[in-house]
Amino acid sequence: MIRYDSRRVITLVIGLLIGLVGCETGGGRILDGRSCSAIEQNINLSDRIGTLNRLADAFEERCYQTVMTHGAKARSEFRHKTFSFLSETTNVFIPEGAFIDYVLESYERGYLSLLLAASYANAQKMEEAKVELRQLDHELFTPLYNYGEDPVNLLLSAVLWERVGEVNEARVDWLRLRDLGMMWKGQQDAVRSFAARHVDRIDDGQAFSEPWQVYGIRRFPELTWDLQFFGSTNGYFSVKAKRDFLPACESETGVRLSTSSWFDKVAIRHHHGYHPLLNVQAWIRLPIGLTYSLIPFAAGAGVMVGGCVLDVAAKGNGGLCQLSVIGGIALMRTAPTVLEGALEPDLRHWEHVPAAFVVTRASKPELEPCLPKLETAVRRLW
Repeated sequence: MIRYDSRRVITLVIGLLIGLVGCETGGGRILDGRSCSAIEQNINLSDRIGTLNRLADAFEERCYQTVMTHGAKARSEFRHKTFSFLSETTNVFIPEGAFIDYVLESYERGYLSLLLAASYANAQKMEEAKVELRQLDHELFTPLYNYGEDPVNLLLSAVLWERVGEVNEARVDWLRLRDLGMMWKGQQDAVRSFAARHVDRIDDGQAFSEPWQVYGIRRFPELTWDLQFFGSTNGYFSVKAKRDFLPACESETGVRLSTSSWFDKVAIRHHHGYHPLLNVQAWIRLPIGLTYSLIPFAAGAGVMVGGCVLDVAAKGNGGLCQLSVIGGIALMRTAPTVLEGALEPDLRHWEHVPAAFVVTRASKPELEPCLPKLETAVRRLW
């Protein structure tokens, strides 16, 4: 008869559990099924959009060291436009952006600086966080290939400045956000009012006991485009988001601000006043694309006529002619697809970013009126 020593069995079970935990965490901390090391291994700086997406994923999974290690390098390498006569000329004859490296938009440079600053702050490296926040100011005002202030980044910057204990620096961003609302269309009233209240709060020396919390809502929507030759004042592209952005919201404890201003930057990418080179290339590409689209049209017509002529010459029963007509029409129908492929604009952008942010001093998400129901994919960022 086999007899078991209960103490040995318990010891064995505990040992197995410890071993399993060791196997699960040995490759890096795991949150929601993804380890920090797995995310880091997928970062490839030659894939610029993929790198940005992995950095956003790393931040959401609290892999702050990964963000700190690769974020500054990505910002440095992706921020400058390198002009090549051969590349820019070739870009006219092939789908736009196929052989040209992606360059960060101004709001993307700013948001990457914020992720770096927040990562340092979460790692209790406050001085490094302040350096990144000052770098954000530089990114917003540097006249690079693309440029412009952004209300979302200003809002998040003000919150982070308060978190690192620099209230006066936060007041500067609250003030800029309040004044920027005068020029920024769409959601300015709620944001201006919220920013103005916090400028007054800082001026009155008031302090809050509850820290700021930042939530991201949904994911930046996919983009679609169409040709718009009439009614367009600049360029011939009509860029749209596949899902509407949430409206702005203000409460006593917080504010909700969508990233529609980020969409606007992508939508005007081919306007002459913002990217003159892309605008010129788009207009040059138009007759080239039309020529490309005529090739399958002419080839289809040739197949129909040639097949029917051969059928008559061979005194056939009309079968070859019928097949030629069917094949020719099918070939001609590809002309719009060819035109669309030739004219398709470069709409690359940082994809793994929220569609809206909510900053609040409410201690729990359900206490913040500007946070929608949790089934709309709300996640706390910091």
